[in-house]
Amino acid sequence: MFEGMMENPMVQQALGYALPIWEAAKGWLLSPAAWTQFGLLIAAWFLAVYVSRFAKKKLTRLITPNEGAQSIFAKIRLFFLIFLPLLLPIFAYIFTAIGEQVTASLFGESGVIAFGKRVFMFVAARILVRDIIQIPFLKILGKFILIPIAALYALGIIEPVSMFLSETNVGVGNIQFSLMAIVRGVIAGGILFWLGGWSNQQTAGYIKQQPLRPAMQQLSMKAAEFAIFGFAFIMLMNVMGVNLSSLTVLGGAIGVGLGFGLQKIASNFISGVILLIEGQATVGDFVELDGGEAGRIIKMMARATILETFDGKWIVVPNEDFITTRVINYSDSGSANRYEANFTVSYDTDINEVPAIIEAAVAKHPEVLTAPEKPDCELRGFGDSGIDFSIEFWVNGIDDGKKKYTSDVLFLVWNALRDNGIEIPYPHRVVEIKGQFPQ
Repeated sequence: MFEGMMENPMVQQALGYALPIWEAAKGWLLSPAAWTQFGLLIAAWFLAVYVSRFAKKKLTRLITPNEGAQSIFAKIRLFFLIFLPLLLPIFAYIFTAIGEQVTASLFGESGVIAFGKRVFMFVAARILVRDIIQIPFLKILGKFILIPIAALYALGIIEPVSMFLSETNVGVGNIQFSLMAIVRGVIAGGILFWLGGWSNQQTAGYIKQQPLRPAMQQLSMKAAEFAIFGFAFIMLMNVMGVNLSSLTVLGGAIGVGLGFGLQKIASNFISGVILLIEGQATVGDFVELDGGEAGRIIKMMARATILETFDGKWIVVPNEDFITTRVINYSDSGSANRYEANFTVSYDTDINEVPAIIEAAVAKHPEVLTAPEKPDCELRGFGDSGIDFSIEFWVNGIDDGKKKYTSDVLFLVWNALRDNGIEIPYPHRVVEIKGQFPQ
């Protein structure tokens, strides 16, 4: 059974890696040069501890900016302060490198001290990930990518592992990848798309500070987002070694899909671009669509536009509806709109006096405008119970429930009629009874 296990290819391969390590360890244990190198490693470490403590105190006093300083130089100095924990492994690496040169010249070998030097690099990587990096994504990348690579480097097996990954291929159709290309793709993709997200946030903040219409700001931010992530995708393909010409078939399939199954998405996307360019409706406008949807535009996206109603509900409207149907845009910010409030007075009223009384009362409202027209009271008809009037008035903005213009005007109408002794009638009904009342 034991002989059968020894003939297993995997066992033989493992022994092929383990035997050289065992021979090297045995040689170190029996070699005076190796013990000398162990001593130099310990001395280098303690010297690095002493020097790093001294240097850290000096550098902290030198680099720390004055309290409350907000200049760019103060921020740069604070940035350098967070790297001070790396002083210990860096000094240990430097002193070990000096010891490596000494042992190489005295004994003609420096394998032990070279191993120690690589271990100090692993310690530096671990301190960097654990104590210095604070961004969650970069911390995850360091924990699962940087530290394992540093461990392989410290053990001296990074080259055979790299060769194994490079020689092992996986395929998707006609496209072939090596495992090394996939690893590079994961690392580069994570970094590129994180940088793309950060760049997109900075670009969006810069665009918002520019004196552009909201529609143009949205269009510029979307264009910048597509450009940034498109560039990141092309860079990722180059890092992975993918020939972009091999994606032609995939691009054709996507084009066919857009033409048939995704035509609505494509239509909404193009409609959104047209809306942003023409500015027919933009963020902040109050609109009403032919289908009855009404609300203030709070967000315009690539596929749809979000309206917020008076009662706080959100309506997601496809961008195509803004192009193919009738849309009423009640206002850009600050535009004037006309409203009217209806009321009824008694038939006993001298109706010639009503318009002047009501127009003067409504004109006192601070939000009612005198241009393009002053408040205008009009006779609308003779009803069953009274005479119908309507007061028309102009205001800046929308009577949307937050600014209750019509409600305020009706209060003014009520108070003006009451102060002038004008009656608002109750409904009147005339009942005619034929014949005699029963006894």
